[in-house]
Amino acid sequence: MENKSSLRWACLVLVQGLIVGVVASLTLSRASASIISATVNAADVSTSTSYCGSEESYPVKVKSVDIDPNPVVSGKPATFKISATSQNAISGGKLTIEVIFYGIRVHTESHDLCAKTTCPIDEGNFILTNSQSLPVFTPPGSYRLRMKMTDTDNKLLTCIYINFSIVRGNTISET
Repeated sequence: MENKSSLRWACLVLVQGLIVGVVASLTLSRASASIISATVNAADVSTSTSYCGSEESYPVKVKSVDIDPNPVVSGKPATFKISATSQNAISGGKLTIEVIFYGIRVHTESHDLCAKTTCPIDEGNFILTNSQSLPVFTPPGSYRLRMKMTDTDNKLLTCIYINFSIVRGNTISET
C-alpha cells in the first residue's frame, strides 16, 4: 500500500510540475513578446534620406521626411509626409515610387502629383503625403524607397532615397 501511495504522490508532483512549467513558459513567452513589442514601439528610429544625384541639380529640395508610425508595421497603415521647397511653380506631374528590399526592387507605383499635394504648387514650401496599408505578410527588415518627381513635361524635379524599417505587427492575441 505504501508503494501505491508513493507512486500516486510522485505522479501528482510530476503532473503539477508539468502544469507549472507550461504556465511559466506561456507567461514568459507572452512577457517576452510584450517586452519586444514595447522595445520596437519605443525605439527612436531615424529616417535617413539622400538624393539620387547632386542636390544642386534638382529644382525641388526635400527638407524633411516623416514616417508614421516609425518603424512601419506590417498590416497597419503607414503615412510618408515629405516637406519640400520648389524653386518654380509646378502645374502638375507624376510621382514614381520604387521600394527596394535587399537590393531588389519589390514594388513600383506611380501617382498623379496633384493627388498627393495641392496643385498648382507655388514657388516655395509644400508637402507631399502618401498613405497606404502594407500587407500583413510584408517581411520585416530594412527597406529603401526611391521617389522621383517629374513635371508635366517629364522633367525630373527631384529624386530621393528614403531608408526605413518595417517590423511585424503584434500577432499574439491579447486575452
